[in-house]
Amino acid sequence: MIQAGRRTFMYVAGACAALAGASAFAQLAPSDAPPSAKGWRAVTVAEGVANPWGMAWLPDGKLLVTSKKGTLHVLNGKKFDAVPLEGLPEVFASGQGGLLDIALHPADKANPRVYMTMSTGTSEANRTTLVQGIYDGKRVHSIKKIFQVQPDKSGGQHFGSRLLWQPDGTLLMSIGDGGNAPQRIGNMLAREQAQNLASHHGSVLRLTDQGKPAPGNPLAAKPGARAEIWSYGHRNIQGMTRDPASGRVWATEHGPRGGDELNLIAGGANYGWPVQSYGADYGSGDAIGKRAVAGMVDPKVAWVPSPAPSGLAYYTGSHFPGWRGSLFSGGLAAMDVRRIALDKDGNVTSQERLDIGKRVRDVRQGPDGYLYLLTDESNGHLLRIEPAK
Repeated sequence: MIQAGRRTFMYVAGACAALAGASAFAQLAPSDAPPSAKGWRAVTVAEGVANPWGMAWLPDGKLLVTSKKGTLHVLNGKKFDAVPLEGLPEVFASGQGGLLDIALHPADKANPRVYMTMSTGTSEANRTTLVQGIYDGKRVHSIKKIFQVQPDKSGGQHFGSRLLWQPDGTLLMSIGDGGNAPQRIGNMLAREQAQNLASHHGSVLRLTDQGKPAPGNPLAAKPGARAEIWSYGHRNIQGMTRDPASGRVWATEHGPRGGDELNLIAGGANYGWPVQSYGADYGSGDAIGKRAVAGMVDPKVAWVPSPAPSGLAYYTGSHFPGWRGSLFSGGLAAMDVRRIALDKDGNVTSQERLDIGKRVRDVRQGPDGYLYLLTDESNGHLLRIEPAK
């Protein structure tokens, strides 16, 4: 248990201590902007989606892209066509909220089930919601809510929310902590929800394809804990990917005023926020928490200053042989993509940056083995990273 003021939070130490880097004594040296990468160029594939947020490839190779404004688009050649969304709940498109990530059910080869995260509600009472629909080649229909974060929050901050399918057919979904101080949820600061297992906020959830708690979740039997929680102590994860060879799940999350993190995600683990952090309070400038706390997992990278990471891909393509096995993290504030080289044990060995010059919202590897980026603009661009000529 952790005492924070008058409040008590539960944490699970066993899974955390098993992870490399989980120590109360070894402090990670923060990482500044790395040197520039060479031998690449960004090519515009298409443009025209307002503030695109997430992308997913259909079985036929076409690309679906969400707009934070609440619309869905399909890439036809070099242009985006709107996809009708029949039955979509009203989107709370305010602040950081809107229509967010998208993922297709990996078992579906025709008429795939489409999963999208979105914020719903009002400025006084809202939450991250997961919906499921069916894409028939022209529209997404039969849309229904299959999961909603509890408890409700107010304001327009920190919804998460990335989706990631696992080989066992379960779906990981990241949830933000609910907002910056002085934002409150119930009787505590919103950020303190990340250590409150009775709340979904500040966690990664593991769900079935029907939005139910997945069997075997590590905290399901803990009194008072939400059965959907897979890991917790997160501030606001907006990048999540999987290494298909090792099965490692990686995530990037926003820290306040510095302290953005790259984490290796494990079930039952506590990633520390706000007890453990490399960031500072926006109002006072004071450090939030300690840099290392017993039983909590250290990040693999802590970026100070913040690149504001959003979108994360694990590269397995053939176009850049030297980049295989690296992570690629988009940066909103830094307007770049960070290449993070890893060794066979999942340790970070080096970093370099691809200077894009635009806010990068999402990074994915396409079926053709190229990296694709979405830029966060009113006239968003889809970019492809190719070897320089």
